[in-house]
Amino acid sequence: MSKINRIRPPIYRSRRGIILGVCKGVADNFGIPVVGVRIAAILLSLFTAFWPVMLGYVVAALIMRPEPVVPPRTLDEREFYESYITSRSTALGRLKDQFDRLDRRIGRMEDIVTSREYRWKREMH
Repeated sequence: MSKINRIRPPIYRSRRGIILGVCKGVADNFGIPVVGVRIAAILLSLFTAFWPVMLGYVVAALIMRPEPVVPPRTLDEREFYESYITSRSTALGRLKDQFDRLDRRIGRMEDIVTSREYRWKREMH
């Protein structure tokens, strides 16, 4: 079993929710029907007071991170998504570093392939 299956995912706002995706996100995280969460939210707002529950709903929507478009398959992918959501400049810096490493590697490969020794060895074998 991979590490990602053992770690409980954080609660995300669902991208398929009706209003901001809070109820669907909570339901998806706890594995309960979304209708029950929505009915509970409506009943809570009717029996307590409308505005405090709606204010709590909006605050929850602001605090909860949006659900990833493509679910992360590994722990590294999840860490990258979390870092991207919290600080896009940090995530872009990580991508730039990775791109720079790949660019240097391709440059070294090009140097080897275009060298005279490579052509000489290739012609002899």
